[in-house]
Amino acid sequence: MSKIVIYTAHHCGYCVMAKRLLDSKNVSYTEINVDEQAGMREEMMQRTQRRTVPQIYIGDFHVGGFDDLNALNQAGKLNALLTQN
Repeated sequence: MSKIVIYTAHHCGYCVMAKRLLDSKNVSYTEINVDEQAGMREEMMQRTQRRTVPQIYIGDFHVGGFDDLNALNQAGKLNALLTQN
């Protein structure tokens, strides 16, 4: 199973939807809330080159945000990505 990291923020509807989708796949993930720790948003921006949340990594693969995650799911590609080692 690939390690999943999701950067989130308070009051973020897309973050909630991304976590619900991952929960529906019965996978565990590490959530990093960029509002709760100083410097986390800057770390996320440096790592992803994006400012918005959520930002999702599955293993070393940067999925992007909820729309990207959902598109992978709709295309039938998300399950295979989640089960890679």
